[in-house]
Amino acid sequence: MELKSSYAYAIVAPTSMGIRITPFDRQPVSASVLYNMQATSAESNVLSIAASLGLRTKLLTAFVKGSETAAFIKGDLRRRGIEFEGPEMAQGGPWGFRHQFNIADSGKGVRGPRVQNDRAGEVGRTLNSSGFDLERLFESEGVALLHISGLIAALSGDTGDFCLKLMKKARASGTKISFDLNYRASFWQNREGELGELFKDLAQNADILIGNEEDYQLALGIEGPKGHGAELGGQTALYRLMIERAKTLYPNVSVFANTLREVINADEHLWGALMCADDEWHIAVPKRIPIQDRIGGGDAFVGGMLYGMLKGWPAAKWLQFGWAAGAYVVTLTSDYGLPSDEEQLWSVYEGNARVKR
Repeated sequence: MELKSSYAYAIVAPTSMGIRITPFDRQPVSASVLYNMQATSAESNVLSIAASLGLRTKLLTAFVKGSETAAFIKGDLRRRGIEFEGPEMAQGGPWGFRHQFNIADSGKGVRGPRVQNDRAGEVGRTLNSSGFDLERLFESEGVALLHISGLIAALSGDTGDFCLKLMKKARASGTKISFDLNYRASFWQNREGELGELFKDLAQNADILIGNEEDYQLALGIEGPKGHGAELGGQTALYRLMIERAKTLYPNVSVFANTLREVINADEHLWGALMCADDEWHIAVPKRIPIQDRIGGGDAFVGGMLYGMLKGWPAAKWLQFGWAAGAYVVTLTSDYGLPSDEEQLWSVYEGNARVKR
């Protein structure tokens, strides 16, 4: 993967920032009175890995002007070392714009997680190219990698168009593009035709295409294994066939990645991944990992994999570091990771949980 040699930002991503609230002690929402609050988005989760390890990153987003929630989000992004820019939108009264809320029950043991998205009036749905100087960003400053998530692409007609314009500007400037399909049924309801065409256009413009056990099938209509990772060990070959089909449909893509997850219970998963980079296959065989909160593990995988690419490592290490980043984040109560250094994640990959003094 040949990246631009001169750039101000390692990764840039459009996003809609919001708030995630989670009960203490992994209790269900309906039975809890104490909650933890954090700033959240899939794309900021991805950038957190690279930012915490010293790479310069930026989010393109929108904020509610004068909002205490917006101030909280900005403060959290600064703490993570992630830069941001975007328009400030007047709230427009109590029924106007706001930042989305995500209410998350992490699950425990035999009780599975439950997540409720409350996105009415979300300011991020207004994102469009008129709010940003793309010429400055991609030509004057320079970006090594543009990352697009299917969550922001599917948020509204405006955000979908914005993602496509960002991809085309990035391609014209020599910036590489990653696209994490991130299919969500609730976003696609009654918009299947519209979003199906959009996601195919986005995939055609990508250099790196990433999905989970079902994303390629549901977002791009590519035949693959059925179910929810239920017989994961015996289906790796079928996932490889699925990616071979994707390679035929999207010849511009040079890297295809797919996470593999089987849920044993809310506290333990099998976690693996496979990747085809320039026609060479790499696999992280699914292994048992402990779970504190599963949300954000897939985003961290993407963040770790992209970090390895940006560092110029051999392709096999991209997958290994992505696997480790995902396994690390699911041990946390937050849905993003702030690894202290590369060694911390390599220790996760190696299965070394010994104390470091």
